[in-house]
Amino acid sequence: MPVIYNKLFKLLIDRRISNSELMDKAGFSANIITRLKKNEYVSMESIEKLCNALQVSVDEILDFVSVESVGTNERL
Repeated sequence: MPVIYNKLFKLLIDRRISNSELMDKAGFSANIITRLKKNEYVSMESIEKLCNALQVSVDEILDFVSVESVGTNERL
């Protein structure tokens, strides 16, 4: 089931956290940010680092979408 990270980027905007600040806080590379922006696979380890750095739960940074809605960008 595909994942989208729109909630994460809205959260970063709301908290005024830059991508470089997030990388420093979470301890990962720019490659992870790029993968998140493209809604590509990110390991559970990276998701855990994100949640810990931002002090949020998983459901506050990502949404699961159905395979059928991936082409239409509809959210569940």
